Amino acid sequence: MSVVTEVAFGASERQSERALREDLAAAFRMAVLFGWHESVGNHFSAAVSGDGSTFLMNPKWRHFSEIKASDLLLLDAHDDSVMDGPDAPDPSAWCIHGTVHRSNPKAKVLFHCHPPNATALATLKDPSMKPIDLNTARFFGKVAVDLGFGGMADETEEGLRIAETLGDKPVLIMGNHGVSIAAETIPEAFEHLYFFERAAETLLKAYATGQPLAVMSDNLAAKTAAEWEPYVGMGYAHFDHWKRELDRSQPDYRD
Repeated sequence: MSVVTEVAFGASERQSERALREDLAAAFRMAVLFGWHESVGNHFSAAVSGDGSTFLMNPKWRHFSEIKASDLLLLDAHDDSVMDGPDAPDPSAWCIHGTVHRSNPKAKVLFHCHPPNATALATLKDPSMKPIDLNTARFFGKVAVDLGFGGMADETEEGLRIAETLGDKPVLIMGNHGVSIAAETIPEAFEHLYFFERAAETLLKAYATGQPLAVMSDNLAAKTAAEWEPYVGMGYAHFDHWKRELDRSQPDYRD
């Protein structure tokens, strides 16, 4: 079976609500393993409906390490009354995820978190991802940057600006805040986040030397980014590896 066929099959197999619930619950547990979580905040979501407006998201203030498939809220991005329900998401979660899912059907999956290196990068005056190695170049032309930080993202205008700035990019660096990752599937979002955090770590370490960066030319960076495309199947294999690890150590994520 070709890589492309494997990817297409893997994606189609993950479209049922039950499968999405299990994959999303697994992603929360993986975030803890990699140290991407922060207290009981931050949010991951995945669209269930074709138009993206019906989506799954973690309930308010539930630690990522405890989230199970059955805990995930099924929300309607067009229904603000969900904020009055039990375990309603916090205002910033609704502001970011509700707006993106309501306005951008292509962003089927949205991860918002504050991983250490990506967040540190977001605090720089120039938080752009410079293509200085294979992993940083992976994101050339694929990162949007929002420098309009206005405090806690819990106002309508903030959500609209975030959604508009993200556009069709898989990564949004949120200045003075953190990072948001958008993708068609949960494994692809996980892989984007994994590599972006690694790339941010490399860039920050390079900055810390005080030496000039060997930044690739735009042509070389674009070529390198394009060379990553046939490797999309890596994301599914990587994600499934960690699901098998969870099945051995934390099988309750599927409950």
